[in-house]
Amino acid sequence: MKLFNLRYIYTLAILLLSMSVASAQSVAEYDDEQMPDTVDSLGVDTFEVAPKALPWDQAVRRHLDHLLEHDMFKTSQVGIMVYDLDADSTIYAHGERQLLRPASTMKVLTAIAAIDKLGGSYRFQTELCYTGKVDNNTLHGNVYCVGGFDPRFNIDDMRAFVEGIRKMGVDTIRGNIYADKTMKDADTLGSGWCWDDDNPVLSPLLISRKNVFVERFVRELQEAGIVLDGNIGEARRPEDAFCIVSRFHSIDQILMKMLKESDNLYAESMFYQLGAAAGHQPSTAKNSAAVIGRLIRKVGLDPRRYNIADGSGLSLYNYVSAELEVRFLRYAFQNNNIYLHLHPALPTAGEDGTLRSRQRGTFTQGNVYAKTGTLKGISSLAGYCTAANGHRLAFAIINQGVMNRANGRAFQDRVCTVLCQP
Repeated sequence: MKLFNLRYIYTLAILLLSMSVASAQSVAEYDDEQMPDTVDSLGVDTFEVAPKALPWDQAVRRHLDHLLEHDMFKTSQVGIMVYDLDADSTIYAHGERQLLRPASTMKVLTAIAAIDKLGGSYRFQTELCYTGKVDNNTLHGNVYCVGGFDPRFNIDDMRAFVEGIRKMGVDTIRGNIYADKTMKDADTLGSGWCWDDDNPVLSPLLISRKNVFVERFVRELQEAGIVLDGNIGEARRPEDAFCIVSRFHSIDQILMKMLKESDNLYAESMFYQLGAAAGHQPSTAKNSAAVIGRLIRKVGLDPRRYNIADGSGLSLYNYVSAELEVRFLRYAFQNNNIYLHLHPALPTAGEDGTLRSRQRGTFTQGNVYAKTGTLKGISSLAGYCTAANGHRLAFAIINQGVMNRANGRAFQDRVCTVLCQP
């Protein structure tokens, strides 16, 4: 009887020990599934890597599947697509064809379409022209300030305009000064923009982002001792006008601020260049969107499935998908002339732009180049990174219905860590 009891106790002890080991393995293996609602627990510092036995791509899929089991996705949507650019294959896709509002990742589509259509040497130009003749230090004619929707035009550029008049020997203008705003339509706000947002003014003739170009020009002329004997107004430059000064900024200068700082005015300027370059004057949102639509078709998708309302992502009428954003990123990567301009302008994780304070982990900092997006209930991220195996990836993540945007960002940061870590 005693021997039986000893054997029973020994067997029970072995069974309990094996159950304890199995339980510990289960916790170590699946603990990262439990993503509480707090932002800290969503952070990448506590992330556990997949077992080394799994191939990298399988480990990625497993971890991303686990992340998607979080409670936040019971009340929100997400579209994700990850594409291996070197292997030319999809690594991961979930809800990639859902139509979602992109927020500022819309700027990626605008930028790629613009570089493709306009070219890397394109210039955003503002001109100063005149009609009539100069006689005895007096210009008998009109002056035209011709807007090309250059969002960087500033006081230094305007003073170059004044200097151009002064170098003609003119101290009096007997005529009118006109703003030529015919480059785009008269709409100063985008379709689907919220009225209570801090929206930029969509005028093709701005000075330091403000729609007071001619008034400021007259003031600068007066301070330089040049008298205006006439009025100010709006009119198209005549065909026979002489242009004396041209100020411009390069497409790279616009791209840098547009993407690094997510500047909406710069993005809308880029957007309206598309319609103008296609031969439309004035350029409108509709014909600018049509240019993007043609590129959508070129990358193998149907533009009728999406809605492009603006170039910045401010509009609530934009509907795109993670698949579409990845197709554009892939197209840019495959076209070196586009990629050389796009890649340096994207925010760099942990270093600059809107990713300056994000993704400072060992594997992501300086490795993820991506455009962020934020609107009420929307958080998004789209760009490039390099995996531990050296393969370059394109990815897009669009979270929608996420009321705590910090959780959306933390989720995206974790996804990027999964993609970049060994």
